[in-house]
Amino acid sequence: VQLQASGGGLVQPGGSLRLSCVASGFTLDDYAIGWFRQAPGKEREGVSCISRDDASKNAIDSVKGRFTISWDNAKNTLYLQVNRLKVEDTAVYYCGAVEGRHCRGPYDMAFWGNGTLVTVSS
Repeated sequence: VQLQASGGGLVQPGGSLRLSCVASGFTLDDYAIGWFRQAPGKEREGVSCISRDDASKNAIDSVKGRFTISWDNAKNTLYLQVNRLKVEDTAVYYCGAVEGRHCRGPYDMAFWGNGTLVTVSS
């Protein structure tokens, strides 16, 4: 299983980005995959997740209505559309995967991609 994340950058408050995570070695039939983030000095937290039995699931209330997770079966790629970004969304964003049909927390992830840095600043 390999995960390769990209799409981060510097954006002003209120801006948007689309994060991508190209996955290989598994399918969504057998794995749950999600986005996690880690801000400086803070623990890694789950942002949003998708799996066979959890069509899409936002783990953090603060991103509801602003972040949208999606999966492209043909490209085996996970996306996170992040809109109306806030300064507090600044973090390194990671994609993680674990075998199973349900979303799980960051400590249960078996595979991690590289991080992609999102910086929200004016």
